Amino acid sequence: MRYGQIRKYDVANGPGIRSTIFVTGCTRNCKNCFNEEYQDFNFGDIWTDKETKEIIDYLKLEEVKGLTVLGGEPFQNEIDLYKIIKNIKKEITKDIWIFSGYTFDELIKDDNKKKLLELCDVLVDGPFVEELKDLKLKFRGSSNQRIIDIQKSLKEDRVVELNI
Repeated sequence: MRYGQIRKYDVANGPGIRSTIFVTGCTRNCKNCFNEEYQDFNFGDIWTDKETKEIIDYLKLEEVKGLTVLGGEPFQNEIDLYKIIKNIKKEITKDIWIFSGYTFDELIKDDNKKKLLELCDVLVDGPFVEELKDLKLKFRGSSNQRIIDIQKSLKEDRVVELNI
């Protein structure tokens, strides 16, 4: 798996101060994607154990509330990301947000994508839709996108949105 950047401190992609991983690779090609260069699966650096340790070290900082994973498309990197997040969770109990152009309903139908989803706490789902762009929304770009409590949604077998 490749990544475009790692941010030690990020306040734009979830509540509080977060560490973020921007994976690369996405075939969804949303019009006016905010990370167009990250659509290329060959862009960025190859993820190694060094980056996993770096993220764990960041997440151990008291001021960091949690981890956010976005891209590119995390769920087109689901097998590698599953292993990475599983290793992170061995040492960290902070919440994990993950962004996807796929909807929750699409993700739970694919076993590998669902396994990754199950490791996370919050999903911001759905493709960016230029015609539904709304700059007043928190943590998403268009009004079709939802902020979902993953664990509650899986338990209740229905989408449970967070009111943020």
